[in-house]
This record gives sequence, C-alpha cells and structure tokens, in this order.
Amino acid sequence: MKNRSWPNIFSSESLYKKFFKPILAKDEGVDAEQLTQLALNSLRQASLYRNWPGISQALTQLEIELNRKDPRLEQKIFGCHFKNPLGLAAGFDKNGIAAGIWNNFGFGFAELGTVTWHAQEGNPKPRLFRLSKEKAALNRMGFNNNGAVTMRDILERQKLKSPGNRSSLIGLNLGKSKVTPLEQAHEDYASSLEILSSFADYAVINVSSPNTPNLRKLQDAKALRRLIKRLRRLPSCPPLLVKIAPDLDNIAIDSLTTVAFEEGLAGIIAVNTSIDRLGLENRIIAQTKNPLSQENGGLSGRPLRGRAIEIIQRLRKNAGADLTLIGVGGIDTPESAWERITAGASLIQIYTGWIFEGPALVPKILEGLVLQLDRHGFKNISEAVGSNVPWI
Repeated sequence: MKNRSWPNIFSSESLYKKFFKPILAKDEGVDAEQLTQLALNSLRQASLYRNWPGISQALTQLEIELNRKDPRLEQKIFGCHFKNPLGLAAGFDKNGIAAGIWNNFGFGFAELGTVTWHAQEGNPKPRLFRLSKEKAALNRMGFNNNGAVTMRDILERQKLKSPGNRSSLIGLNLGKSKVTPLEQAHEDYASSLEILSSFADYAVINVSSPNTPNLRKLQDAKALRRLIKRLRRLPSCPPLLVKIAPDLDNIAIDSLTTVAFEEGLAGIIAVNTSIDRLGLENRIIAQTKNPLSQENGGLSGRPLRGRAIEIIQRLRKNAGADLTLIGVGGIDTPESAWERITAGASLIQIYTGWIFEGPALVPKILEGLVLQLDRHGFKNISEAVGSNVPWI
C-alpha cells in the first residue's frame, strides 16, 4: 500500500491541526454541537456541488490524501462489496447531507442517521459534551433529525449512484420517533425504511440509544422479532442489522444473538453509547459543573473500548463465523482497530475517535491493518477476523 499523502499547508491534516485540534484539546470553549454543525454545513455544500470546478478538484485531492486502496482489505459481506472495513458510524451525518462525499474521506462505508419518521428537535441543549482528556464524549441528543421524508429529498438532490454502483457504501440507521408509542414502533420504523430503502446498501435497526425514553425495551426478543418481521414485509427491504447497547448483560446478549440467527439478520453492530460511566462517575462536566454520574446521556469514545471488545468476543463465540459483526466504540488507533477485527468484527466504525484524531485517522488505521496482515502472514482481512492474534 503506497502512502500517497502529500505535505501541503492546505491538506486536511494540516487544517485540522491548525483549526480544530486546539479546540478539541479542552472541554470548554466552542460548543461541541456548534462545532459539529459548522463542519456539517461545509460538507453539505461540498457534497451538493461536488462536480463543480474547484470543489471537484479539492475533493479529488482529499481522496488522494486519505484513501488507501489495497485488495487485501476488500470483502464481500451480505451481498455488498466493501473496499475496506472502516466506516463512519451513525450519529454524525444524521440527515445524509454529505452522503455524496464520504468516499473522499477514505471510508469504505458511511452510516447515515439516526433518522426517524417524524422530524424532531431532540433533547434540550446543551446536549453534547467533550471529555478531552479521556478522548470521550457525552451526548443526549435524542435523535434530532429532519425526518425520513426530508432525508429522502436530500439524498435525491445529491444524485447518488445506486446501491451496488458506489465505491463507498451507504447504510441507513433507523430509530423510533419520540412521539410514537412503543407498541407502534414497528410501523414507525417501517414508514422510514419504506421511502428510504432505495438509497440503502443496508439498514440498521437502532434499538439501543439511551436518549429516547423506553427505546431499549425494543431489544427484548419478542419486541425485536416483531419489528424485524414488519420490516421484512416491505417490498424492497435491504440487508438488516441491529445495533445493540454495551449495557446489556450476557443473557440478553445471547438472546439477541439467537434472534439474529433465527430471523436471518445480516449482522449485529456492537456497540452504541453507554449509560455506565465506566469509572468516570466523578468526572466533572465543565459546562454544567456536575459529575458525570449526575448527567443523563450516553458515553462514547475511548472508555468504551474494553466493554465493546468483550461483547464482540461473546457475540463471535456464540454466533460462529456466519453472522457479520460490526465493531464500534473506542476505536481511535490502528491497534484498537486491529484488536476489534481479531476479536471477531468483520467491519469497524469510528466517530468520536475520528473527531479527536482528525481525518488522518482513516489512512492511519488502514495502513496499520495492512501492516498487521503482512506481519502475521494473512492473505486478506477476512483471514484476520476472529483470529485473536495480537498487534505486533
């Protein structure tokens, strides 16, 4: 794999280090949600006008800088061709406004959403907090998004290539609208997927966010089966996965694995954010002056790494080699990425780590994975999945 990054004061890494790194180095300062929205506004314009001169040239240069192509990283999973195993996790591009350019950032796939049938503002602000020292974040966003109909219009306007004809795949992460009663959740999810399925290489049933009241009750086997069966009745249902919480006990994890097998799900994504404070109970949130133990919301980033690995290992042990696992939570170095793959994940996703480390994290991880393939004598990334070999 040839490193094609170029030393330039206008490279994404240089710009990130100059403008974003100093902000992210401390908890206080620019509000975390405002900073995210600032970045998204720029990405929205770039995606919408990506074929315009100037913008097209900049995106091509970005692709040269951040993409790392190597056939050993390619996989065909649930009928989809992944150019590499690294994806952008759900939660960043909630409305799909940058769907046309995630390939330029080097990702093998990007998960849009979480999207709900009804547009909703989410929880009161402030609702996103940096924990800079720990490379973590606390969020209680509450599925803020513009709704499935608006996402459809946004994706149509970007004139995306159809599923199967993209160099970088698109997943859709679906959630329940807050106003929808739990007993009607299956219809809420189905309404969203029905109008968005034509854009999706795969779809994810998000029943694990801690920020929508009672949502996690849908992880119950009976409720999840009902939801899956309803989505399967749609005429163009893409491969379905379920995203689970890190706070489930082993019995619940095993039950979910059984449901996934029996209902023929394409895979499981592990894990979402955690309501466990993972040893940070007394950590003070700078903006509220309260300890983390007194704040609502889900914890993401580096503190999740240990628990996320445990769950992937348990899922792989019980599921065997047939069920696809996507590992997410606390991946922010090439070593942590390799660790998740050898624990049993065929694909991995990043979000919080990508924010703290910047765009260069993508090529760094991909280069690290290829290096480990060479050192262990693996012919491709699939051979490394579940191998439990160490980082050397």
